[in-house]
Amino acid sequence: MPRGGTFNLLVGGPKANWPADLTEKIVGPWIGVDRGTLRLIEHNVQPVAAIGDFDSLAAPELQRVRRNVKDIRQSQPEKDFTDTQMAVSVAFGDYGAEQVDIYGATGGRLDHFLANLFIVLEPQYKRYANRIRLIDKQNTISFYLPGHYQLRKEPDKNYLAFIPLTSIDHLSLLDEKYQLHDEPIPYPISLASNEFTGETGEFQFDTGVLCVIQSCDTYEARHE
Repeated sequence: MPRGGTFNLLVGGPKANWPADLTEKIVGPWIGVDRGTLRLIEHNVQPVAAIGDFDSLAAPELQRVRRNVKDIRQSQPEKDFTDTQMAVSVAFGDYGAEQVDIYGATGGRLDHFLANLFIVLEPQYKRYANRIRLIDKQNTISFYLPGHYQLRKEPDKNYLAFIPLTSIDHLSLLDEKYQLHDEPIPYPISLASNEFTGETGEFQFDTGVLCVIQSCDTYEARHE
């Protein structure tokens, strides 16, 4: 059983939002979440675990999952937590993950995306906030608790957004293109379309939870 390091979760969101060559380029163990488990198997990736109620799978598909995955955690469809929340708990609690990268969590149903985005606001997951990322073909979404940080620019990402998920005190964007100095942010808002001025970006804040997104335009978006 692998322990520690980065665990990758594949949720059942649209394949169109996956980064290019997702299952070939990403290293580390995988956990499948609901239909994400079947998609991993279809791409010849052996998940270490399968999590969810599997209500999106037909009976033959579920049997295929059972034949290919040893650690299956099946829940009832009526529950007080999402499949992704359950998978994050298993990754950190049972497998000792140091980092959890979640794919397939954007696109499709907005209620599912928002549940994934807001996961770090719940008390049982908040302590892992700095260690969770949501990643798709255009965006890397990271979360931060109060502190002073230096963020490294991803080579293909041109834009940078700071999104307070709660009220935040003394937000400073120290060397980005558009700077702030000890700014109070009383409510959630998207401070969008900022940019790095070099290979890193430095920021700090004193209270709350901050979401930071590195993003790029797709070819289609640039030519609409």
